[in-house]
Amino acid sequence: MRDLVAGTGYLGKGQRWVAGHGRWWGFGMIPALIALVLYAGALVALAFYAGDLAAWATPFADGWGSPWQGVLRGLFVALLFAGGLLLSVLTFTAVTLLIGDPFYESLSERVEESEGGCPPDLGLSLWRELWISLRDSVHVLVRAAGFGLLFFALGFLPVVGQTVVPAIGFCVSGFFLTVELTSVAMQRRGIPVRERLRMLRGRKGLAVGFGTPLVLLFLVPFVAVFLMPGAVAGATLLVRDLTEEDEEAAEEDGATAGQPSGPSPARW
Repeated sequence: MRDLVAGTGYLGKGQRWVAGHGRWWGFGMIPALIALVLYAGALVALAFYAGDLAAWATPFADGWGSPWQGVLRGLFVALLFAGGLLLSVLTFTAVTLLIGDPFYESLSERVEESEGGCPPDLGLSLWRELWISLRDSVHVLVRAAGFGLLFFALGFLPVVGQTVVPAIGFCVSGFFLTVELTSVAMQRRGIPVRERLRMLRGRKGLAVGFGTPLVLLFLVPFVAVFLMPGAVAGATLLVRDLTEEDEEAAEEDGATAGQPSGPSPARW
């Protein structure tokens, strides 16, 4: 429970940081605005062509009389658009981070500098950083999609599927959202995505407490645009403390075993 509260606290700290640095808040909203325009355009196009897609996908209903043809294709359109909205929510953060890599890198560095210092640059080119970000995002999204399919199937269970399963689903989505948001500061430290997952699995309460409120807030239109800069700032603060604790634990383990201090997190 303490980790859960602490995770929510990092979210609040990040929003307070950007509120006190207005220029960086506006700077950090640019990628989210770009992503919002792209997603809005895609959803408008989906809504415009949904009827044609429904007719194409259900040719067997061409000879059906009224009202059954309209009911079937109307249901298909509703499910198609609902699926598009869900996919948008699940991928918005990853796409925004990819578009805004240089923006959020600068924002995260500024947060680190304000908190006592930024780790040394790994010397990677912009294209190399973008490739790593894309690869890591795909890795995380594939894992998240697997859980999504599982929860979709469990959603058909009576009672439990409409109560417990959605609640667990939001928590799992919050965990993976935290993995995505911490990727900027984690990548700066050269920590591979599998190591990031291990670190956050060890502090599930912290990750869920940080990410789940964001998942719920991101469901509200346009809120993600305003919260993304603070979310990146909060994730950076979380990573600073988490990696320091991890290093201290490794040093203690090494000292207990009578060996030199444990190695730093794995590098690329």
